[in-house]
Amino acid sequence: MSAARPILNPRDVPVGQVDAHLPSLPAAWLTPDALREHWSRVPLVAPERPGDGNLWPGRAPRAAAVLVPLVRRPEGVQVLLTRRTEALKDHAGQISFPGGAVDDNDGDAWATALREAEEEIGLDRRHVEPLGVLPVYSTVTAFEVTPCVALVEPGFSLRLQAEEVADAFEVPLSFLMNPAHHQRHRIDFMGAQREFLSMPWPDASGHFIWGATAAMLRNLYHQLTQGR
Repeated sequence: MSAARPILNPRDVPVGQVDAHLPSLPAAWLTPDALREHWSRVPLVAPERPGDGNLWPGRAPRAAAVLVPLVRRPEGVQVLLTRRTEALKDHAGQISFPGGAVDDNDGDAWATALREAEEEIGLDRRHVEPLGVLPVYSTVTAFEVTPCVALVEPGFSLRLQAEEVADAFEVPLSFLMNPAHHQRHRIDFMGAQREFLSMPWPDASGHFIWGATAAMLRNLYHQLTQGR
């Protein structure tokens, strides 16, 4: 079995479908109070997109966690994202959440997510209010990722780790929770058809949110539709 080849130019993969037929989440569901209430009341459901699983022969699955930082802003909650540097071994140049592999000293997924956010972007955990987790997402690079969703109080300052993080930016949660911005791409991959999502952010930066990050955001959308 040959090693999986990464998708180097996801923008070039044709869009087969846009999910504009699905409802956008109302603004009232996306306020800090509504998000707190949701995680206090609604059980975690199975993910809509569980991931592709390990496609790298010889790699043992490894636990990981990411922080999904929802920043409280006067104009509405924003999702804090990063762009990885081109020099990284896995997912180089991609849009991601701060996070990484679980260390032996981490007590749980939250410990990993908070530690990695401090190391990668300098986000002080004093600004972070944990809400809850999303289901584990399995990446093609053999990571079993727990997304830890949290509110982030403004007033923080970021300090990017230059070796790993090229940029950090915010996107409105309302934009990402509108399936009219969710694009489906299909590609032949290792002898099979694979589908991935993208959520292009149409500002001057042209950030292309896709792959695992887009899938976890779609799982966030799916979770927030529950219990309504």
